[in-house]
Amino acid sequence: MKRLTTAVVTAISLLIAPALASAADYPNKPIRVLVPYPPGGSTDGVARLVGQKLATKLGQPVIVDNRPGASEAIAASAVAKSTPDGYTLLFATMTGLSVNPSLYSKLSYDPAKDFAPIIQVTSIPSVVVVNPSVPVSSMSDLARYLKSRPSSEGYASAGNGTPSHLGMELYKKATNTNIVHVPYKGGAPALQDLMAGQVQIMMALAPEAMPLVKGGKLKALAITTSKRAAAYPDLPTVSENGLPGFEMIFWQALVAPAGTPKDITSKLNKAINEILADPEIKRRLVEMDLEPAGGSQEALETLMRTQAGKWKKVVLDASIKLD
Repeated sequence: MKRLTTAVVTAISLLIAPALASAADYPNKPIRVLVPYPPGGSTDGVARLVGQKLATKLGQPVIVDNRPGASEAIAASAVAKSTPDGYTLLFATMTGLSVNPSLYSKLSYDPAKDFAPIIQVTSIPSVVVVNPSVPVSSMSDLARYLKSRPSSEGYASAGNGTPSHLGMELYKKATNTNIVHVPYKGGAPALQDLMAGQVQIMMALAPEAMPLVKGGKLKALAITTSKRAAAYPDLPTVSENGLPGFEMIFWQALVAPAGTPKDITSKLNKAINEILADPEIKRRLVEMDLEPAGGSQEALETLMRTQAGKWKKVVLDASIKLD
């Protein structure tokens, strides 16, 4: 009996030894970060910027693997099913980590169960922009204008279920206004038609809209952050214009497969917090109209949960479904 017990203990020790070792000497091979968007976009750019610094800090290559499609589900599913050893990570957004469960009845992954939060990397504000011909100069003006013309004005979005769609539905509910939704296949064509006057309003991501505002092609009414953005101190918030508490923040975050050792996710969290505190990284992110975030793993877990609840209500109220 004693010999059998010793054999069992030895077998268990052999099984757990690799996991213990991986936490102690991690990383000892390249780390792969799946990005659910094509090369060249904001999410890809941030992943590469942070990935380069992370590779230097950890002493191993960080490989960005673009897996676009299915509203982030292709990349998310691949990471959810990968070995939880810290060598396959997901750099995703609010869409994949909080919104998709409300939009899809048959989602191939569960953000709440399939991922171990590591860190929120950025926050991305939106701005409410209008065609310059629209006779409004503030959000208060806009609400009065829309109420005087029910169902006669259209707002553009980058597509059904996108932040530009959800944000305007949140606004419609808060102001009791009726605006026609005009979905496009991406932010660029939506903004093109907004400039052409085919639609009148859009709640667009700041990195996409602000260059057009600076060029005089669109008029910005407000930013969707809870307080004024350092990059645009003269641009008021939506909440300053009669909608206290209104906030629409798109965010990017890094997660690992559920079951990844806490030592590993903590090491990654610490390293990326240090990267985000680097003045050069801060400067480059701000130049991209992004706000460095950082914080604890627990903070990201809370963000994912609370945002899921917030956008589920918006999706249900607006009867949005993508399958």
